[in-house]
Amino acid sequence: MSTADGPVLGMILKGYPRISETFISNEIRLLEKHGFNIRLFSMRNPREDFTHESVKQIRARVDYLPETLIKPLPRLLYHNLVLASKNPGVYAAAVKTAVRRFLRTRKSATVKHLFQAGYLANRLLPDSGVTHLHAHFAHSPTSVAMFASQLTGLPFSFTAHAVDIYTSDPRQLREKIGLSQFVVTCTEYNRRHLSEISDGHKTPIHRNYHGIELDLFINNSPRREAPEPPYRLLTIARLTAKKGLPTVLRAIKLLTDKGLSIHHVLIGDGADRENILALIDDLGLSGVTRWLGTRPHHEVLEHYRNSDLFVLGCEVAPNGDRDGIPNVLLESMAMGVPVVATSISAIPELVDHGRTGLLVPPRQPDSLADAMHRMLTDRGLRNRVIPAGQKTAGNEFDNRRLAQDLVEIYRRAGIAPGGA
Repeated sequence: MSTADGPVLGMILKGYPRISETFISNEIRLLEKHGFNIRLFSMRNPREDFTHESVKQIRARVDYLPETLIKPLPRLLYHNLVLASKNPGVYAAAVKTAVRRFLRTRKSATVKHLFQAGYLANRLLPDSGVTHLHAHFAHSPTSVAMFASQLTGLPFSFTAHAVDIYTSDPRQLREKIGLSQFVVTCTEYNRRHLSEISDGHKTPIHRNYHGIELDLFINNSPRREAPEPPYRLLTIARLTAKKGLPTVLRAIKLLTDKGLSIHHVLIGDGADRENILALIDDLGLSGVTRWLGTRPHHEVLEHYRNSDLFVLGCEVAPNGDRDGIPNVLLESMAMGVPVVATSISAIPELVDHGRTGLLVPPRQPDSLADAMHRMLTDRGLRNRVIPAGQKTAGNEFDNRRLAQDLVEIYRRAGIAPGGA
């Protein structure tokens, strides 16, 4: 499979575009700048009616796979039957893999992923020029990539992030690692965990931080004076268990009970919205915390500019889900907004306690409130932390340099940019 413009990298995504996944759209945009020809295959349609400006710069064609199993079943069956008739032995091997995986977990999604892969292999990949498949997220997109690889003979790789690692069955994940050409993940914490899961597989597992577009943040950071009441706090997060928002709200309640005047802005949406909004009311914070839902990036930048402190209370959710390095912490530091967060997962890889921010244990509102109060009122600490945070962002999380590292990972695997 090739085109006049050179080989094509096929990317399988859970959804595209997604407002909460700028790290993926930025990666695609930067890979295109490095000469990669990319074709996108999305498992879901967009959830929001607006996108970041960076998405508009992406040239890659996007095709959408059937999202569900029942309604599009005739289309899915047709393309899978065609594949089975063309090469029954290959299709039977993929079915055998699907049966083995289904027996481990008893999840019907395995059947859907096989059928989606068949649709991809028969309907979209022929004449596409795709020579390699890469999936973002180690769960369903990588399942589709794995089956499509078996059905077409194309090699595949994947990027593992957070929820996809820690809520996946380790046996399923180990099999994907073993069958893939290489794996990328966004933190050293994740890389070590995946290496332990791989259990001797020789598949290379690379760490490649997401990074941010530094010019967008550092060049827009205002000169910050010592804050004065009312203190302006900012939290940007999906409203899900792993973000620890109840801890944040209870810490704010403790501060307001001590007489601190606070204006808190909460940006984001998610499955726990009703519970979070109810907790705001129950704590008597309706006049303190203002929930804005999901907002476009230019508005988020303005909230960074106007904030004295960024706070996030990440924790390990009951299902094992946890954050890697939330990009919002990195963006805040680059904008000169000091951060207070929790010491879980890979957050200490970014936030060095006492040097580039403050860290406390998760689920401890008292400790979080004390750290927030200290960061708001200790001028010497702020004067040290703010420039150190910006320096860390600039030296270690420039997405242009990190994109070059990712290009080198692809090149070492024999995947050269189009025209190279």
